[in-house]
Amino acid sequence: MPVSITLTTDQINRIDISEAEQLLDSLRDDILNYEQQLSFTIAVDREPGDPREWSEIPEVRLWFIRLDACYPWLPFLLDWRSGELARYTAMLVPHQFHPKDGIQFNPEALEIFVMHKTFTLLRWMRSEGIEGRSRIKAMAKVLGYELEDGFFDLLGDG
Repeated sequence: MPVSITLTTDQINRIDISEAEQLLDSLRDDILNYEQQLSFTIAVDREPGDPREWSEIPEVRLWFIRLDACYPWLPFLLDWRSGELARYTAMLVPHQFHPKDGIQFNPEALEIFVMHKTFTLLRWMRSEGIEGRSRIKAMAKVLGYELEDGFFDLLGDG
């Protein structure tokens, strides 16, 4: 069942994640039913004509960095089909936006992000009793990475 978190100017300015925390904590008991169901609506005031993408606005990025610090397993909930995983990644990984080519992530930073989320999600999924290998491989693939089964075997996820 789809769920959405709306960010307001006030929440961004105060780096206030309390409404997101309340929603995310309420999903914990039934987490599998919310897999890839979460989206964000950013309702933040901007100067007219501001050409920046949301991920290029430092205050918005800071809000997402704080949220990720508290909920590092959040990619599990994001609606990948609607681009939420890519947008979330853009909030956390240095990049440039090209009007013609779209978003271009810093390759080393993206690789670090993918590996960090792989280790974090694998551990979290184990603790929740959720099969992780195929899910993490799919997440990495969305971000342009192929994780081989041997990698997971090395981590003891056999």
